[in-house]
Amino acid sequence: MKYVHSFFIVLVLQLCLGCSSKNLVPSDELYQDIGGHQGIELLVDAFVKRIVKDKVILPYFAKSSVRHFKQGFINHLCGVVNGPCKYNGDSMIDIHTGMNINEADFNRVVELLIEAMEDVDISYQSQNKILVKLAVLRPEIIKM
Repeated sequence: MKYVHSFFIVLVLQLCLGCSSKNLVPSDELYQDIGGHQGIELLVDAFVKRIVKDKVILPYFAKSSVRHFKQGFINHLCGVVNGPCKYNGDSMIDIHTGMNINEADFNRVVELLIEAMEDVDISYQSQNKILVKLAVLRPEIIKM
């Protein structure tokens, strides 16, 4: 009986360790699903093209360097989708403070991002995963 009890404890510990070790290293499945770094670059290019054509949203970017924005957003998205990149730019709060972004304009940017994801053929399932990961940033961007 003592051996059965010891075996059971070891088995439970192994199961717990196995479960926790899977969570220590996030899967890069979403990163791969959207085409890796090249896919992110294509998405950001499509997103910027849509921003440039949007008369309501473009003024928010009037003082921005397109190159700087693109590189920062590429790194940010890469990290969000568990790619190998690490975003070292300014915080979302620092970037958006003083821009007075309202709910309607925030939602419009989300629409532009969705349209850009459709432009580059990102699946709806992957789009939803990306949007869920980005949604947590909403309070840092909209200032009420």
